[in-house]
Amino acid sequence: MSDILLSTKSLVAGYGEASVLAGLTFTLKRGETLALLGRNGTGKTTLVDTLAGLTTHHSGEIHLDGLDITRMRPERRAAAGIGWVPQERNIFRSLTVEENLTAIARPGAWTVDRVYGMFPRLKERRGNLGNQLSGGEQQMLSVGRALMVNPKLLLLDEPLEGLAPIIIDELLAALAAIVKGEGMSAIIIEQKARKILPLCSEALILDRGAAVYYGPSAALLEDEALLGRHLAIER
Repeated sequence: MSDILLSTKSLVAGYGEASVLAGLTFTLKRGETLALLGRNGTGKTTLVDTLAGLTTHHSGEIHLDGLDITRMRPERRAAAGIGWVPQERNIFRSLTVEENLTAIARPGAWTVDRVYGMFPRLKERRGNLGNQLSGGEQQMLSVGRALMVNPKLLLLDEPLEGLAPIIIDELLAALAAIVKGEGMSAIIIEQKARKILPLCSEALILDRGAAVYYGPSAALLEDEALLGRHLAIER
């Protein structure tokens, strides 16, 4: 078995005839987590959406666990091992927390009780409808629902956006447990680079759909010039 879980080769994709990703090539090993960074409009969400099967593929390849998923429909990619947490969360607002978790569940190590153990707030609100939850609770539910697919790879699009500081801390602790404690492979888009880089083994910075940094997250965290140049981050 190869230690490479995900690979893209010369990937060009976008929306309709417009290309956003400009021949992107990278790999992610099993058990590794990738911080996907860049200014707004550089192609981060397009990359995650492309991996989930939601954009127009123009050329290039995507392989997941040795399987060519380049032209697979989104539901087949989910069955192949892609768990997706979109920026919009997309929970079922008319279903209860527990119904949200069980609606798309697949057999595996992640069960409802295990998700409740990771997110105690969800257990407390298991009978509440999705539209009765706070923004932070909806985000926890979105992550929990993705885990219930029992994915090989978890895709998270700005999971900390718009959340209160105390909820950010709770969610970061849960994500650390998932990717470090459980060894779940993940790709995380996040504007708060200093918060997410310590959770990740690798980092990829995009600019105009192309990689301008691809390497260890620890090295990026210490490179003030690079952070400032591409992310406008100052200490």
